[in-house]
Amino acid sequence: MATILGANTLSSGYDIGNSLMFNDNDSAYLSKTLGSNGNQKTFTWSAWIKRGNIGTSQFLFDVHASAGHHSHFYISSGNVPAVYTANGNYSFSTKNRLADPAAWYHLVFRIDTTDGTNSNRVRIYINGTEATYDSYSTITQNTNFEINGNGSACSIGRRAAGDYFDGYMAEIFFCDGQSYAPTVFGEYSSTSPSVWIPKDCKDDLSFGTHGYYFPFDDSSDLGDDESGQGNDFAENNIAATDQSTDTPTNNFATFNGRVKGSTSPTFLQGNIQVDAGNNWGHAVGTIGLASGKWYWEIDNITASSNVFFGICNEFNVGHLDNDSTPYSEAGLILYFQDGRRTVDGTSSEGEYNAYGTTMACALDLDSGTKTIKFFRDNSEEGSVNLTANFPDGEFVFPIFMGSASSNACGVDFNFGGTISTALASAESDANGYGSFEFAPPSGYYAICAKNIADYG
Repeated sequence: MATILGANTLSSGYDIGNSLMFNDNDSAYLSKTLGSNGNQKTFTWSAWIKRGNIGTSQFLFDVHASAGHHSHFYISSGNVPAVYTANGNYSFSTKNRLADPAAWYHLVFRIDTTDGTNSNRVRIYINGTEATYDSYSTITQNTNFEINGNGSACSIGRRAAGDYFDGYMAEIFFCDGQSYAPTVFGEYSSTSPSVWIPKDCKDDLSFGTHGYYFPFDDSSDLGDDESGQGNDFAENNIAATDQSTDTPTNNFATFNGRVKGSTSPTFLQGNIQVDAGNNWGHAVGTIGLASGKWYWEIDNITASSNVFFGICNEFNVGHLDNDSTPYSEAGLILYFQDGRRTVDGTSSEGEYNAYGTTMACALDLDSGTKTIKFFRDNSEEGSVNLTANFPDGEFVFPIFMGSASSNACGVDFNFGGTISTALASAESDANGYGSFEFAPPSGYYAICAKNIADYG
């Protein structure tokens, strides 16, 4: 059984294979300048998103018109979806907070200013349900948005002034000239009726002049429009490794930026890279585990001291925040940079070798004796029995701890869905999920929704 999976991790037969990871520190976005007018009164933009950084203004789709005005769909610093168009200075903001970095959300922005009812002219849907609005302008009927205007500059993942999106996007649709309900793109699961899941809908859509569909299936061309309209976007500060298999139908573990210790680390690369602050801070995985056998890797270690990785029990998820030496607490099994092993606050100097290039954890929660094995460049360093502070039925989380008080301190975790740099071998688990430097040991799996459904 797992916890903190987030919403929308089920499938009823249609699977989304890939997403695109946007790292705001890279200023990553897709762009296109239009060469003709489309329909500026009626259009629909749909996407699945999984957020990285929380609490900053982030733009999903922005159009900067030749006259300097903007229209955009965005998430405010208060974590709510919103719409703005400078043509009339109209704004629409919701009360629905999207603040869970473990969850995939489906957003539909449905615009039809030709509608005779003001409340139907701009509609925002989250996971199939129309949002509750905090503010809603009275918008003049037949107002033109800047969107779809000749010469306008379109951006996915930022606006012209910045405000870059941080996280993942999947299945982006733009339908020029159509006002589509969310039920065109998704449906409630037949097995879990409260869960909203994607539908295979491409062939049912009319895309119009400037419509597009981005499935992100080609890592060498991540701005490739697969709608049939040929409306490709340019890739800006986006690499092939930004393609991810973390999707709404197979949600992978990342790190939870809302659980970050007394000194907040910096979370990058879709919340798989963690850089420590000047004092001790920590980060825990988004998915807790109570059964199964699980594998993950730690790469690109930029620390000569003061970095731990390993596991923590569920109690510590909420009780390490104000601890100046969190590595000394019970309910932690950790591997330190110099080879020290720490179990429930007791350190064993020189237990293992110092870090290599690729470190790894193999967590066994199924056997009679539950263990975590540590690996250094595919060679096992040792196995530790989970102690009384990891009782049966309670959740175990991957954890990072670090302090950059004397040296830079950062690592990249590879849970299988997203990588920060290209791998030499790209090994998957026995189910074909994940992409790792080394093959997981037999019987161990990537931490993702599909594997948890089978083994968690």
